[in-house]
Amino acid sequence: MTEIRTDSQCITLINVFNVSPEKQQELVNVLVRATREVMRYKPGYISANIHKSLDGTRVTNYAQWRTKEDFDSMLLAADVLPHMKKALDIAKEWKVDGHLYQVIFTDQTEGQVKIKEAQIALDG
Repeated sequence: MTEIRTDSQCITLINVFNVSPEKQQELVNVLVRATREVMRYKPGYISANIHKSLDGTRVTNYAQWRTKEDFDSMLLAADVLPHMKKALDIAKEWKVDGHLYQVIFTDQTEGQVKIKEAQIALDG
């Protein structure tokens, strides 16, 4: 489960693919399939979230990994490469912009904090 917290030691990949609108859903499908079939089983994987822009021109992957070393190892895995190649082929005429980040600041409404506290009380 994705948790965005400043006290987390994980690293975050934010990868923005620019695509033609007619290719957007195809790219989403490729990224979802890669996540379900391969990424989630790699050491250090925490979560992935695939977003598509409302204008049809971008797909963003927000993924969390335990460490940069885990992320780097995943990039070298033989079973990952075909999925990455397929995603890059779909976006090849467009820009792909991926970087690793750490969370510095988060904010939420008071109502969201109370909902989270209620969920913790129910679970606990």
